[in-house]
Amino acid sequence: MRTVKAAAAAVTVAIAAGAAGVVAGRFASDAALKAAPGRPLPTEPRLTVHSLAAGRIALTRDLASGRPGTYGLSGDDSHAVVGPVLDTAPHSADTVVRRLERVTHGTLEPGDKAWFTPTLHIGNPTSALGLEHADVDVPGELGTLPAWFVPGVRDTWVITVHGLGATREHPMNVMGFLSRHRFPVLDLAYRGDLGAPRPPDGLNHLGESEWRDVDAAIRYAVRYGARRVVLHGWSTGAAMALYAATRSALRERICGLVLDSPVLDWQATLRALAAARRTPGPLLPLAVRAAQGRTGLHGDHAHASAAVDPARLRMPVLVFHGPDDTIAPWGPSRRLAESRRDLVSLQTVPHASHGAMWNVDPGAYEEAMRRFLTPLM
Repeated sequence: MRTVKAAAAAVTVAIAAGAAGVVAGRFASDAALKAAPGRPLPTEPRLTVHSLAAGRIALTRDLASGRPGTYGLSGDDSHAVVGPVLDTAPHSADTVVRRLERVTHGTLEPGDKAWFTPTLHIGNPTSALGLEHADVDVPGELGTLPAWFVPGVRDTWVITVHGLGATREHPMNVMGFLSRHRFPVLDLAYRGDLGAPRPPDGLNHLGESEWRDVDAAIRYAVRYGARRVVLHGWSTGAAMALYAATRSALRERICGLVLDSPVLDWQATLRALAAARRTPGPLLPLAVRAAQGRTGLHGDHAHASAAVDPARLRMPVLVFHGPDDTIAPWGPSRRLAESRRDLVSLQTVPHASHGAMWNVDPGAYEEAMRRFLTPLM
């Protein structure tokens, strides 16, 4: 009888441990599968505003606050733009002083909490950039997708697709450049975004299903005059562009891809986001398995790499990525570039965080884009 009771107790403990593991795996996978547009990813620390002066802001000293370049600084009810670190300004041991370019929304006060974002502009292309634009509706698989259309004279359109933790405001970073070069721009909000249909399961599929919304945008562009399109995607938006380039029935219309911080290894990205939530290492494989079970994401190597199989690329690709991206590993981008030197160009951007390759050096980024896009005009 004691043996039977002991065995039953052991089974009960095992079942409880297994159930706890499943719950922990689901919670850890939420970091990627339920990433809210416009909210900070778990890798992005909240910084304290220590002081403000004319054209200056002092923030908590951190790797994030010391990044080179220009960024958005978002709080719960505020948004500002901060420039480079001011090396000549006095810094305390626990603060970093940066140039305060402007406060675009709300107010900033000492003691406020805020986080860095690659998004510089808020609003829409007209209110934020002074660009003529139209609010358009793109018919999608799940319903109407809102988009901003900025007109241009060329018959090559650029379709922009934001990524994890961002909204369609993020592509406005490059919209002025594209408008100056007279490209029509279609800036897409896709499933799960504000105003767009909700995914049936409420989850982000890291591009695996969302690419169909990019396909819908291509169809819209062709219907309204585009002879060719360039897809410019960030993060999971870059993965969506790659899926569209290899799966869309209109892929022959895609003449180029611009990929910023592309998520080419979704398992590594999910592990990174789960780890940033302080998920213990032994539970990270459970997070991956939970994501597969909840979304149907492919786990085997053959399927996982199908969208980025170098042999399937038929158009030139410009990749912006760097070794400091802690969310999307740089290695797959390097391997992609090395395997198709005839089509893929990698612009290595050191000291850049995920989705923020432009922010480090906008001039260099846009010059690389100019050289890439000129033959496609």
